[in-house]
Amino acid sequence: MSHPAAEAVPTGNTYDKYASSNPVERRLMAGFFSALDRALPDTHPRRILEVGVGEGEVTARIAQRWPTATLVGLDLPDDELASHWEGRSFAPLFGDIGRLPFRDREFDLVLAIEVLEHVPFPELALAELARVTTGDVVVSVPREPIWRAANLARGKYLTDLGNTPGHINHWGSRAFTTLVGRRLEIRSVQRPFPWTVIAARVPMT
Repeated sequence: MSHPAAEAVPTGNTYDKYASSNPVERRLMAGFFSALDRALPDTHPRRILEVGVGEGEVTARIAQRWPTATLVGLDLPDDELASHWEGRSFAPLFGDIGRLPFRDREFDLVLAIEVLEHVPFPELALAELARVTTGDVVVSVPREPIWRAANLARGKYLTDLGNTPGHINHWGSRAFTTLVGRRLEIRSVQRPFPWTVIAARVPMT
């Protein structure tokens, strides 16, 4: 995910929603993970890549679903973030979503969960996700303007009008679906509040 201002891009989660004890946030995360589970393919992928692995929470969930799969997690260079990867069930790497260090069609399933809102050239990133997979891609982003409104409602990031630090792209569900559909075939679109989760495939040639 590198670019001229890569050092300014936050890694990991600005706010650790996965570990929140707030009952409302826990309910929202349950809805998100339910949507993610439904977006995953029915087939058993042998090799899985998560780009923007963060602290590894999503990859850990994927590992529970497919314990015999080989999992690779990639994120921007960050020693503190890497400390969260110790003992995780995936191979961690540093890298750039705009220039993934993998061969064409190396993975059966590629995920980018809450990543593309941080990326200055999202269409290039989608092209790279499509390049390295044999078929299935799952992506999610915050759903705007609902995301920023929810931040404002809880008194967060008021001076930035509710924009989470590092979010440089802001899509409604329809706009994000259109973006992904330019590069991939859409299998399903889900809208767990306040996200858009898309399951897609590389077009058949």
